[in-house]
Amino acid sequence: MGDPKKQRKKYEKPFIPWDERRIENDKSIMEDYGMKRKEEILKMESFLRELRRRARDAAAGTTEKEKEELLKKCRKIGLIGEDDDIGQILRIQLRDVLEKRLQTIVSKIDGVGSVDQARQLVVHGHVKVGNRTMHSPSFLVPKKLEDKISVDEKTVLSE
Repeated sequence: MGDPKKQRKKYEKPFIPWDERRIENDKSIMEDYGMKRKEEILKMESFLRELRRRARDAAAGTTEKEKEELLKKCRKIGLIGEDDDIGQILRIQLRDVLEKRLQTIVSKIDGVGSVDQARQLVVHGHVKVGNRTMHSPSFLVPKKLEDKISVDEKTVLSE
């Protein structure tokens, strides 16, 4: 089978750990999006930082293939429109990325009371994306699968 891959962190810690404004901002984000740990915010920030870095490199003069791959990735997730260019990637905010998480999308379905209930439904396996049961609330839902999200009818929603 081969050796297992070395586990690595998928985020970077903040440069200033006890910044009061950042802590307050993180608290409000955690309440709005039903997150359990700040690591989830840090992962999404790292994801966004990597997108922006790649966009800056692409604007500076990388190959046309790399530009198209980056644009295709952002369009697939639904972060930018079909007609947008590389510069639009630099304007993406953290909340735009968090709106594409499975937990947030499920919380907007009729019958789901809150983002915390949406998280519970996802973690317990009551949510399907397409024909796959998803257990990860942080899954970034592709644009083409947003309308194919369904909640199991045997859950609390059916009462």
